[in-house]
Amino acid sequence: MTDRTVRPEVPFRLDLDQQKKRAKELLRDLRAGDPAAVARLQSQRPRSADGAKLSDAQFVIARELGTPDWARLKAHIAALERARSAIAGGAAAPDGALETLHIRCGSDIQATLREAGFAGDFLEYSNPFCQGPVPYVGNLNAIRARFITEAYGGPLDLSETAVLDKLRREEDGLARAAGYRRVVLWFEHDTYDQLILARCLAQFAETGSPPVLELVSINHFPGATRFIGLGQLPAEAIRMLWDRRRPVAPADLAVGWRVWTALRKADPGDLADLARSRHDGLPDLPRALHRHLQELPWTTDGLSLTERLILRIIAAEDLTLGWVYSRLMTRREPLPWLTDLMFLAVTEAMAKAREPVFTVTPESAGAPWPQWRPALTAAGRTVLAGAVDGLALDPPERWVGGVRIAPGQPHWRWDEAAGRPVPYP
Repeated sequence: MTDRTVRPEVPFRLDLDQQKKRAKELLRDLRAGDPAAVARLQSQRPRSADGAKLSDAQFVIARELGTPDWARLKAHIAALERARSAIAGGAAAPDGALETLHIRCGSDIQATLREAGFAGDFLEYSNPFCQGPVPYVGNLNAIRARFITEAYGGPLDLSETAVLDKLRREEDGLARAAGYRRVVLWFEHDTYDQLILARCLAQFAETGSPPVLELVSINHFPGATRFIGLGQLPAEAIRMLWDRRRPVAPADLAVGWRVWTALRKADPGDLADLARSRHDGLPDLPRALHRHLQELPWTTDGLSLTERLILRIIAAEDLTLGWVYSRLMTRREPLPWLTDLMFLAVTEAMAKAREPVFTVTPESAGAPWPQWRPALTAAGRTVLAGAVDGLALDPPERWVGGVRIAPGQPHWRWDEAAGRPVPYP
């Protein structure tokens, strides 16, 4: 439904010789007293640059790439090279021993799995439950199709009928998944993925699971840029992650069912309890649930965390909307979860308030949306200053799971200081 197909592979395709060269260059700069090099050393290993050794420079490089030390960076690169050699040499399909279905919340790794030598079937199940209504009442597929069409349909030229057909195909595919000998779930740590993962686990809890049910779920991968999702990774990384999959236990299915049930309730209390609990088999779930709850309007200003971060970026820098999205995902968002179209839906809703918190400059309004240039309004400045509640500006109704948020109506808010949702009159 949303764009999860961009795959910048180079930052995660590491080469040991290149990293050795970078370490030597850093050591040279350290010995020359280069301020930037010294700052890099101080940020990773607080010590004087005087007498710096190659091991110090290697440590900095390893930490900057997201590994604890040089030895583990070397081990990581060696594992990537083994996977790359297996692919190039035409090694047997990793999943070839059992009839396998791979389930992913998007199509971003479908081609990569084939490139990596996997032979199993693929099911995209990508209903973005992290946005829009997910209530108990009514036909959920129809409700979701209407929301997806209204929120994302313009840029993608979607019809409600086509969206509904896709949702039904995904539901049918998930219902039939237990008929495979093995199902592997591929997810990362963000709200988008973890809520869809909970939905998949709830399905297996209710109707039975396949003989082998396994999970690949990661929250980090070493590379030269911030890890956001599996779609960023090259084929050798996907093949390497196969060895890190783990079995899904009955307790994990039970947790998934509880999360899916709690997500759809009009009272977010049960979901908050789950966010505060530890789930050993699903270690990324609590943080994702916590981040999801932070999309409730806050007690301090009536804004969701995403809305506040967007306004702060607009207030701080003169950027196009495309660059606002880039800043949000790479620098500001604590747990990146938005696709570009989901971000656009948030910003368009913010601009539709009776008193919008920002407007698009007239000279940029006719361009494609990434080139729009937002400008903070007086109302936006007062909301950011905490002088006016964001919901007092009458933004459009929105939902956080099963929680409806309508201006002028009783609703739930997020109390950041207490770390829990609270009713709001």
